[in-house]
Amino acid sequence: MIAGGTAAAVLLGGIAFQFIRSSESGTAAEKPVASQAGAAQVAGTQRPINDAAKVTRGGRSIVIPLSAVADECMKLKGAEVLESMINRAIIQLECEKAGIVITQADVESEVTRIAKQFNIPTETWLQMLQSERNISPEQYSRDVIWPMLALKRLAGQDVSVTEKDMHEAFTRNYGPKVKCRMIMFDNLRKANEVWQQARLKSDDFERLARDHSVEPNSRALGGSVPPIARYSGQPELEKAAFKLKPGEISGVIQIGVNQFVVLKCEGFTKQVVTSIDEVKEQLLAELEEQKVQEAVANLFDNLKKDSYVHNFWTGEVTGQIQQASGTASPRGAVQQAGGVRR
Repeated sequence: MIAGGTAAAVLLGGIAFQFIRSSESGTAAEKPVASQAGAAQVAGTQRPINDAAKVTRGGRSIVIPLSAVADECMKLKGAEVLESMINRAIIQLECEKAGIVITQADVESEVTRIAKQFNIPTETWLQMLQSERNISPEQYSRDVIWPMLALKRLAGQDVSVTEKDMHEAFTRNYGPKVKCRMIMFDNLRKANEVWQQARLKSDDFERLARDHSVEPNSRALGGSVPPIARYSGQPELEKAAFKLKPGEISGVIQIGVNQFVVLKCEGFTKQVVTSIDEVKEQLLAELEEQKVQEAVANLFDNLKKDSYVHNFWTGEVTGQIQQASGTASPRGAVQQAGGVRR
């Protein structure tokens, strides 16, 4: 359920964004946290603003400064958090350029819509995120929902689903599939050797998979893999699988660079849904969402490529800064307002 609600975050590589509407009130990094503004009341005593903790034992004390905590946090998570903020800033700049504003009302409406998809109250959905993924409602709104809405708005949601798309999706989701066992190799010579053994004694296929497959999940199951469907993204594998009869073993199939497989057919699944009309609306909605997510992912990749980023924390420089004239300045040099290069 959570995967469905945060599909955009998966496509964006797990980006965690830090604020919602910096155009209205500044970035999160610029906002003082209420509990840290001034001295806090803790158990009736005032905490100095620069101290994180004080440990006392036997009349002696050690004070742990906030700066020390911050330094440790930066060492552990600084690069990851900064990368997240950089990604968020890239989207923010493009939104400002396009005149796009995502309001708090937009965010709340989207959260409600997602919860409704799972037929559960919004509060229950947010509680599930908190308990199962340790994502607070505030984090969910700013780190997942805001960027998802912003990128969708930037990408545009006018997508075209063709009859061919519908046919392939119906066949992929509801058509018959080949039940197989598989042995995967990263060496053609080894693949041919094991294939010869399997061809001579097909009953040993499960043992051969456990002994020789380089794919750990299926190897542990004696080569058992999910049924293979048509239009699932591996045309050579599908073509070979659907040619097999129960009990037959395929030849050596190359499915990638230094990736080879041998299949053993164990039968076919039955097609339960026989008419596309029974699931047409559902398929259309799924395909439209898929195409939007693809457009969002492509847009974000292009935004990152076209953005100049000088990460002072890691020392990395990416992209090129575009001047008003349309020419690009050299990588690693940013022209300041006073003409001084940083």
